[in-house]
Amino acid sequence: MAKEEETPEVSESSTSPNQAEQKVEAEQPEITREARMWAMFCHLGGLAGLLMPVVGNIVAPLIIWQIKKEDYPFVDEQGKEAVNFQISMSLYGLISIPLFLICVGPFLLAAVGVFDLVFLLVAAVKANNGQHYRYPLTIRFIK
Repeated sequence: MAKEEETPEVSESSTSPNQAEQKVEAEQPEITREARMWAMFCHLGGLAGLLMPVVGNIVAPLIIWQIKKEDYPFVDEQGKEAVNFQISMSLYGLISIPLFLICVGPFLLAAVGVFDLVFLLVAAVKANNGQHYRYPLTIRFIK
């Protein structure tokens, strides 16, 4: 006689990973269209550094964040991220300036600029889609 293998039965009450993810998403409040738009503007405010170098990239997201943070929690979170990222990028750029003396500065400054632009655009798209985004290599000055 062959012995049948016992298999554990899955109960109906257990939840699959997809159901668990849907439950977590359902518990979070829906992010409104206006909140997504203002969060995107916070990230895109970093482009003001092209018009006013050194301070424009920090001031523009800071102003947008300060004006809209009380109205939308999503803008409060993403505004802090945008300001922290722009402060960090400004510091990295300033650190690269003395390195011009050893010929590394121009390459490092260009890398910081490209890194800033690429991740700024990625964050803006994610914010517009209502996704929470955290920048890499960011010093969290504002918590």
